[in-house]
Amino acid sequence: MKPSSRPVRTPSKLSAALHHQLNGYTLAASAAGVGVLALANAAEAKIIYTPAHIVIGENEQYNLAVNNKTTDFVIYNHQCLEGPSCNSTNLAYLRVWPATKSNGAVASSGGWAAALRRGEPISKKRTFGGYGFMVTEWVPLYGTLHSGTFGPWANVSKRYLGLKFKIKGKYHYGWARFNVGVPYRQFVINAVVTGYAYETIPNKAIIAGKTKGPDVVKMPLDAGTLGRLALGRK
Repeated sequence: MKPSSRPVRTPSKLSAALHHQLNGYTLAASAAGVGVLALANAAEAKIIYTPAHIVIGENEQYNLAVNNKTTDFVIYNHQCLEGPSCNSTNLAYLRVWPATKSNGAVASSGGWAAALRRGEPISKKRTFGGYGFMVTEWVPLYGTLHSGTFGPWANVSKRYLGLKFKIKGKYHYGWARFNVGVPYRQFVINAVVTGYAYETIPNKAIIAGKTKGPDVVKMPLDAGTLGRLALGRK
């Protein structure tokens, strides 16, 4: 390979948290027999991308750790059918809940969590909200209240939840990619997380869906699970 003609750049200095996470992942990946060649470049990475296939079932939650360490957001897939706690309503919803008040998801009009398309920027110029509903389906059993399916995440594929969260007290931007299906009047939401990523440089914008390039390190599938096992977490 010919040496690059570009000027030599000083590698970005990563946070101690990221170094700790990558070290933990290396231990777990080695124990599992996973190749870790990509980690050789991790110290110079700007974007860490983790592919995934995480099904969030009915009345389940998924703890999203964007940097594969500490939970930053909780995704709830809730269902309630006709019971007293449902207020005489058949109801299902998918909702993002920040793990701390400082975190947030990009919001759309009406307070919904926005379903971003690939290529959209995620930065401080966006409006971020907390506890955002992604999609709901509900039908009141009595009365005249309007019923139906509502929200930007109804029956979409490869849409992105824009994220803002803190590492060592500094804001970072990231995204999580979802496929979401809402079968008509079944009050079931089929939600699958297919990947997530974040920018390692504080306060720097990230592009939704960017998974390739010299500034991207792609972690093997289920890297988050392996990393947490290496750190003694489930």
